[in-house]
Amino acid sequence: MAVYKRSYRSYNGPLTPRWSRSLILSRYAARGVFQSRIVTGLFVMCFFYPLLMIAGLYLNHNTRVLSLMKFTGDHLMDINGTFFMTLMSVQSSMAFLMTVFIGPNTIAPDLANNALPLYFCRPLSRAEYVLGRALVIVFLLSFITWIPGLLVFAIESSLSGAAWATAHWKFAAGIFIGSWLWIAVLALLALALSAWVRWKLIAGALLLGVMFFTSGFAAALNGVVRTEAGFYLDPAVLVATVYGRFFGVDLRNDISLAGATLAILAICAFCIYLLSRKVRAFEVVK
Repeated sequence: MAVYKRSYRSYNGPLTPRWSRSLILSRYAARGVFQSRIVTGLFVMCFFYPLLMIAGLYLNHNTRVLSLMKFTGDHLMDINGTFFMTLMSVQSSMAFLMTVFIGPNTIAPDLANNALPLYFCRPLSRAEYVLGRALVIVFLLSFITWIPGLLVFAIESSLSGAAWATAHWKFAAGIFIGSWLWIAVLALLALALSAWVRWKLIAGALLLGVMFFTSGFAAALNGVVRTEAGFYLDPAVLVATVYGRFFGVDLRNDISLAGATLAILAICAFCIYLLSRKVRAFEVVK
């Protein structure tokens, strides 16, 4: 429209709230997640083990079915810390595999196509951009980790009564806290690698390599120095320690709950630092 016509009017309609602007990135990114059949199939597979555990809970409290199955005991399995530790270990592994497939597709395409200046020329901060990209991973991993975990806990509580739930409330707390720590590590690590490595395939392979490298390096460090300090470099062991402390499972290490939590938060802070170095509205080319 020509300026001399003086018919230009600024937009006077309703504005999008500031807190919800990052959700725009999440909404459009979520549309492309399940376009891959591999990701869709893997996401469906993530619910097999919780459904199997729910079926086991039903059989565990149904003596008639157990008698028809000619089972000699009065219950099929013990619902204790080991039960929930196994459940969350399987779900955490599935969440890691899901992150390998969806994590590299978050920031790498924007950096490869120099799209960040287009985002930041709008009323969108760097923190809101990272949050919008991370929410896709957080949303999907929540349906894999703490949501099915708490669902299994709720079903067992309804079958065993309120007294069981009151006596084992730490199981629910461990599921929620441990899952969110694991989600934070996976989401921030995937975003950091996606920002520093612009090729999606290499970023996914590097995420696998980082996890295996930290695990191997921690084991080697513990063996050479004869200490357990190497476990503080392994996110998988740290999250398993958080689960184990809440579930009352002995993992044969001396890492405290507070120490494991602080180490996980330190890893998350380092990933945020890496993101701050790459997610910018400009790029210096040497």
